[in-house]
Amino acid sequence: MSKAFTKSLLLYNKILVRRLKSLITRAPPAPTSATEKLPPSHMRKSSTAPLDALPAPGTTDDGNNNDGGTGGGTIVCEVEGGLLMSASTFPYFMLVALEAGGLLRGLLLLLLYPLFRLLTDELATKAMVMVSFAGLRKDEFGRLGMAVMPKLFLQDVSAEVFHAATSAPATAGAARRRRRCVCVSSMPRAMVEPFLKEYLAVDAVVAPELRELGGYYLGLVEDEGEVARRTDVEEIIGAKGGAVVGIGGQGCSFQHIFQKYCKEVYVPTESTRRRRGVLHPRRYPKPLVFHDGRTAFRPTPAATLAMFVWLPLGAPLAVLRTAVFLLLPFSLSVPLLAALGMHNRMIASSSPSAPGDRSKGNLFACNHRSLLDPLCVSAAAGRRDLAAATYSISRLSEMLAPIPTFRLTRDRAADRAAMQAQLARRGGRGGLVVCPEGTTCREPFLLRFSPLFAELAAGGVDVVPVALHLAVDMFHGTTAGGRKMLDPLYLLMNPVPSYLVQILAPVECGGQEARAVANEVQRRVAEALGYERTGLTRRDKYLILAGNEGVVGAAAAAHDGGPKN
Repeated sequence: MSKAFTKSLLLYNKILVRRLKSLITRAPPAPTSATEKLPPSHMRKSSTAPLDALPAPGTTDDGNNNDGGTGGGTIVCEVEGGLLMSASTFPYFMLVALEAGGLLRGLLLLLLYPLFRLLTDELATKAMVMVSFAGLRKDEFGRLGMAVMPKLFLQDVSAEVFHAATSAPATAGAARRRRRCVCVSSMPRAMVEPFLKEYLAVDAVVAPELRELGGYYLGLVEDEGEVARRTDVEEIIGAKGGAVVGIGGQGCSFQHIFQKYCKEVYVPTESTRRRRGVLHPRRYPKPLVFHDGRTAFRPTPAATLAMFVWLPLGAPLAVLRTAVFLLLPFSLSVPLLAALGMHNRMIASSSPSAPGDRSKGNLFACNHRSLLDPLCVSAAAGRRDLAAATYSISRLSEMLAPIPTFRLTRDRAADRAAMQAQLARRGGRGGLVVCPEGTTCREPFLLRFSPLFAELAAGGVDVVPVALHLAVDMFHGTTAGGRKMLDPLYLLMNPVPSYLVQILAPVECGGQEARAVANEVQRRVAEALGYERTGLTRRDKYLILAGNEGVVGAAAAAHDGGPKN
């Protein structure tokens, strides 16, 4: 009897859920304050109209030219729920709280999240600005806005909206012209402008400014009326130069702009937004090669809660993983680390030397993903006699390293002598692991390989390329503007970090220039990983992320390893 009752109850539940889903799908979206402020219905396209139906620049609905020969028309696009697929701004404020304010500020923002849901969009935004920005230094957040925020924003850009807003279809008898794109947002300008202008090539941004005092943010932001009074909106959107078409979102920011200046407004429904695809990284107007910050996930409320729940377990787990790496031989530490959630996979494309063969010293050249790269190469090769040559490493990491390490001074002659001395140890049987990029890169790009390591090949040393790929799910184990001594802790705190080590065939160095050898090693590593090669250097990375040249200590007489590719 109980079984029959349970089955009938489950069946009734399924039918009820199905009916509710059908009602939600068929029901028109409830009117909100945002949609009520939009232009009248005769000026607004259907919310389900495809974006490729946008009129050509400078034309009217009947196809006649209306730009007076002055431009290609303007697209006014709302960021929240328009350009971005998600209408929620909470993850972006949480990223600011975590990266600029610390874990306690992030925890406070998370605890207040239920209260934000009870407020209107405008009040919720102002409350999140207060919690996230109050007391932050303006110059410090300027670096974060350029180095940390763009990655999270770009991962949520709608490909359909971006192409519709920036490209222009050719019309009969008219040349193809790019539309002028103006983005409006209720988030502070300091958060959205770097990513919009630097990476998406947006022409103008209309957003509120943060209030400051003595170089510190007060946690207050302008309202829409103040923004309208201090900016010439008509000049910004070029209303006199052609037709203005709007792409709305799910928020209610700056709806007076859509109402007053836009001839037509496209407002997507929730179901339409869910069917959109994310803009592929290869479609970015400017590729995202460098980014900073510790947070490796999208900090939604659920994901952030999971992070705070994990931290009490992740910290002791990182200490345990470190102890296993330091105290046990590779034959025991590798399988034990796998049982502790740290996965390492080795692919041997060739056999430059047997794992236990130390009869000939080898020079391993690998791309740089984290501080643990030399350890993973050493474990994959089964050799604890390999030494690691590093440009910058904390004293704590240097003391705890289970393999020998030495610093490169960026003085070419001194560095070459130190590397040759390491290879000559134990009667010429010493091994060396170098990262010719000179710094880490998180994205699928390879920086320029310095030819310094290839100059050692003249002495008959094998150069073995090693391709490394690192995947993390919660924290990044590298930083350009933070405390480097915490890099191993953050990396090992990830629930399931994984390394892929692929040892490639040795590069023939006989009779080749050092630059040609370095380029060949870079090419082979890029092919093995599917990465894109670049001519960028460590100096480029630190100028973008930290505002300095990445020179450590007194090594001001830096060398860059030769000319660029």
